[in-house]
Formats: sequence, C-alpha cells, structure tokens
Amino acid sequence: MDISRKLGILVFCAVPAIIGGGIVYAIFGTYPSVFIFEILLLFVALGIISK
Repeated sequence: MDISRKLGILVFCAVPAIIGGGIVYAIFGTYPSVFIFEILLLFVALGIISK
C-alpha cells in the first residue's frame, strides 16, 4: 500500500472521529467515553494501515 493510500485512510477515519466523538458525548455525556471511542478508532485505523 502506497503512502497516498495510507494518508487517505487516515483522513477517512478522521471524519468519524470528529462526528462520532460528538455523538458519543451526546449519548454518554462524559469525556472518558469519547476518549475510549477515539482510542478504539485509532487502533482500527492503525490496523488497516499496517496491512
């Protein structure tokens, strides 16, 4: 996988991080739940990139 494709995947994962973080905060109302969501999303993005 070339570098431009990896950067595209990171940008593609940034949108759910921003939107999803707001949704998770609206549902749970705490920042620790948002941090957990962001960390899980980061692991998924790194897992995709590492292939």
